[in-house]
Amino acid sequence: MSGQRVTIHTLRAAKGRNERITMLTAYDATFARLLDEAGADILLVGDSLGMVVQGHDTTLPVTLDEMIYHCKAVARGARRAQIVGDMPFMTYQESVEVGVRNAGRLIKEGGCHAVKLEGGAQHAELVARLVASGIPVMGHIGLTPQSFHQMGGFRVQGKDAAGAARLVADAEALEAAGAYAIVLEGMPTEVAAEITSSISIPTIGIGAGAGCDGQVLVVYDLLGMDERFKPKFVRRYADVGATIKDACARFIDDVRAGAFPSAAESFSTIGEPAKPMSLYSSGAAK
Repeated sequence: MSGQRVTIHTLRAAKGRNERITMLTAYDATFARLLDEAGADILLVGDSLGMVVQGHDTTLPVTLDEMIYHCKAVARGARRAQIVGDMPFMTYQESVEVGVRNAGRLIKEGGCHAVKLEGGAQHAELVARLVASGIPVMGHIGLTPQSFHQMGGFRVQGKDAAGAARLVADAEALEAAGAYAIVLEGMPTEVAAEITSSISIPTIGIGAGAGCDGQVLVVYDLLGMDERFKPKFVRRYADVGATIKDACARFIDDVRAGAFPSAAESFSTIGEPAKPMSLYSSGAAK
């Protein structure tokens, strides 16, 4: 894709050209800048932050105010990628009116370009209202983490004929309501491929096989930040967790041994002209 800002029209055109779409999660400005510069098409400010940033066992405790905070940070760091904000649990399930109001906050206060919400046909009315209000909507069907308790855990969906048919119907309902893309999570490869070929809007898979129009991963999983967590659908492209621990352990050893800071890493002696600190380091210890 070009260097211009990615939009819903950019993504639809990419599907038409059979050009794969890339999406990664981001939760702060530094990661947003790095992923944006790497070329990610979409940055998802996911409620997965409840697990990978806040340390919860599920995404359910994440609040709208917390999502807005992280969306604002990501918006400051990205220049090209489309920014999508997750609608947290119970910020849209109560009523269409509540959903419209909360989605508006993610756009207006959080600086997102679109919102993502979980669920299929049951939320078609809300999707239509949001789109009519000028808010682009990305759907999310299959394994929907906000339905963790109802599903009895993180379980693959659509494994029988009836379940697969429901997923196809959900995708078609979301498209008809005006969604511009749909995340397909935790479903058989052939079901995701059938959905992808049956609708005109892009599909973005996670644990749904290679037949989708694009793929998304939680960036912490891609980077190997937690060596204990490696589901089947995640490919680790780095082992950053081990690198971080090693670097910090070496810093700790150097401090304890008196090897840090060195003379070159210390300030000038009295009487010598002061040298300006970098923009970053001047505020780092505040």
